[in-house]
Amino acid sequence: MTVNEDSGEGPAPAAAPTQAHLEAHGGGGADISTRLNWLRAGVLGANDGIISTAGLVVGVAGATTSRSAILAAGVAGLLAGSLSMAAGEYVSVSSQRDSERAALDLERRELAEEPEAELEELTELLMGRGLSRPLAREAAEQLTERDALRAHARVELGIDPDELANPWHAALASLVAFTVGALLPLLAIVLPGPSERVPVTVGAVLAALTLCGVLSARLGGAPALRAVGRNVVGGALAMAVTYAVGTWLGTT
Repeated sequence: MTVNEDSGEGPAPAAAPTQAHLEAHGGGGADISTRLNWLRAGVLGANDGIISTAGLVVGVAGATTSRSAILAAGVAGLLAGSLSMAAGEYVSVSSQRDSERAALDLERRELAEEPEAELEELTELLMGRGLSRPLAREAAEQLTERDALRAHARVELGIDPDELANPWHAALASLVAFTVGALLPLLAIVLPGPSERVPVTVGAVLAALTLCGVLSARLGGAPALRAVGRNVVGGALAMAVTYAVGTWLGTT
């Protein structure tokens, strides 16, 4: 605790540390959140690749013992799934980036046309985060002097102007994550002999889904058991259904 020695009136106002604390959360905190989002998206993309490809190759393995047919179906599923994921992520993140840019353009116009109203708005936003009005006003003025657009973007919009979503990065990350996940069931189904293919694939897929469940739970701060249970049950159900359908089609 810092004491104001000149006046003897006790603790001095902590304006500077409070502002530094806010700026740290606007910068470093946003970077950590972005990294966690990327990691979570990568885990989910791999999870999708595992389940969808496993369901496909197990279903084909139920209909035929031909390694070439299973391999062709698995590769086709891998390519179709990864490209579809990449395209969908590109479109989604491009829309998000367009929205962020539009919000920043609007904020830039408002700052140019009504600077006092925007300063008051920033003050009220900081008050809503627990600061007293004098301290919020001082922080708002200092943030505005440093970079008004950045201050409003972070506090009001939750956007970092230097870290806008990149659709190409998102598309590439989804493509790689899905491909990595899909390779596991594809290799597990084509490498063993005909009698071991399905059991080996099921075991490998359930183990991988368990790992994905644990990782996603830790990244999200959720209970691991529940996440693992959802993953394993969903993957097992998908493989059971496609294998049953494949077997039925193969016999008919």
